[in-house]
Amino acid sequence: MKRFLLLLAAGMFSLAHAELSLDPIFQSHMVLQQGKPIPMSGTCTSSAPVTVKFGDAEVNATVKGEKWEAVLPPMKANAEGRTLTVTQENESIALDDVLVGEVWLASGQSNMLFRLDQTGDTNAIKHPAIPGFYFYHAEPMVHTGQGAYNDELLARTKENRMYEGKWHVGGEGDCPHMSAVGWYFGRKLHELLDVPVGVIHVSLGGSGMIAWMPTSVAKKKYKESLGSRWLDCKYMTEWVRTRAKENLARDLTAPHPYKPTCLFENGIRPWLNFPIAGVIWYQGESDAELQDQEQNEDLLQSLITGWRTEFKQPDMPFIMVQLPRIKDDKNGLRAYWPEFREVQDRVSKFLPRVYSVTTVDLGTTSIEVHPRRKLEVGERLASTAAACVYGKDDVPYSGPVAKRAMLTHGNVVVEFEHAKGLKSADGKPVAHFELSSDGKTFYPANAEIQGEKLVLTAKELHQSPKIVRYAWSTFLTPNLVNEANLPTAPFTLRLTSKKKK
Repeated sequence: MKRFLLLLAAGMFSLAHAELSLDPIFQSHMVLQQGKPIPMSGTCTSSAPVTVKFGDAEVNATVKGEKWEAVLPPMKANAEGRTLTVTQENESIALDDVLVGEVWLASGQSNMLFRLDQTGDTNAIKHPAIPGFYFYHAEPMVHTGQGAYNDELLARTKENRMYEGKWHVGGEGDCPHMSAVGWYFGRKLHELLDVPVGVIHVSLGGSGMIAWMPTSVAKKKYKESLGSRWLDCKYMTEWVRTRAKENLARDLTAPHPYKPTCLFENGIRPWLNFPIAGVIWYQGESDAELQDQEQNEDLLQSLITGWRTEFKQPDMPFIMVQLPRIKDDKNGLRAYWPEFREVQDRVSKFLPRVYSVTTVDLGTTSIEVHPRRKLEVGERLASTAAACVYGKDDVPYSGPVAKRAMLTHGNVVVEFEHAKGLKSADGKPVAHFELSSDGKTFYPANAEIQGEKLVLTAKELHQSPKIVRYAWSTFLTPNLVNEANLPTAPFTLRLTSKKKK
């Protein structure tokens, strides 16, 4: 018996000694970013050389202790599914069907998490496999629904095991649980670019920006959010604070997904050495509950620049969904969505290669915060990426964008970009324009389309107008579009005077 136990122990030691692994994000059916060096990493229990081979590239890894790292050279897009192998002595790991193309990260809160099978789009749910479109779905194992966490969920929060993920082929059987916005985005981008596309999805319902903030940024700018009293910090909305306390009722000292930096550490950090082309972002419903737009603007800028720093891509494209409409006539939680849309617009104009995609015409006609119309959202994101990131000039991606408003000959004239074919989408008078002389009281304005301009008048305004704004409402049915039927972006502009010649 003693001899048997010794032999068993020796065998177990031999297996452990020979163990070779890849970090969990590296799997079959993944897409690697073209044109960039690709770091690969994993663990081993031997100091013997480790070799990584993919296509024509074969590189030797650096082995330090139980960690190995290697870097594959930049590669061109390749839609052929090839095998990637990692070898150490007599042990080898093979990943099948690995492509090279464009990789995007999809993140945010519940409207990014909203699954394809929740949209009611049966054609998409049953869509056959799309060659060249793969996605990684990180399933939140610790959700933030009502009720107290049990022992298993509390353990996951304490052990940073909030997500479990896998690479999938973008077709029937694999896609129903994928982010609907991420799936529609990836499918459309693959169509527009004609190269393999990989979408990495990591999001969580109800999450605020501070939970996605890099720890390095939080330590410098938001120190008060990192202490034991994080639940009381000013970056927490009342809803977020209440839900976190409810979930942690059995142990208020445990971490929570909404805790500052928690989602960045759990969901984003594992990907920092995995090269990506850019980020699509659908978030803001939680932070918009705070009527502190200066704070929200600062948080959004810090998040974007912080992610760029952590990914070592200072100009990494960041494309966000501007909050849509919602008919909140019940509790006022959404009252500041117009202000938050303006925050998103300002940040996109201030930071280079940041884009805000207009969806004010989408959303819901009720208090429901999760609109099912995700197809248009994903495809508008993809068109923005194709045009603004990849230079596809023939892809329409924007509705009319106001560039200036002038007081001329007693009329208010608004000039637009992306206004070719400016029209009313439903044939009714153009709606939701307002004029003000003091920035406090606004009056509805009549709008007349003249080519690619609008001429506005307001009967109730007896003083000279100084400000014009559009779509400044939580709920509206906008109808000003261009020839591509894309909606006009909400805006506020101060008028300039134009004298007669």
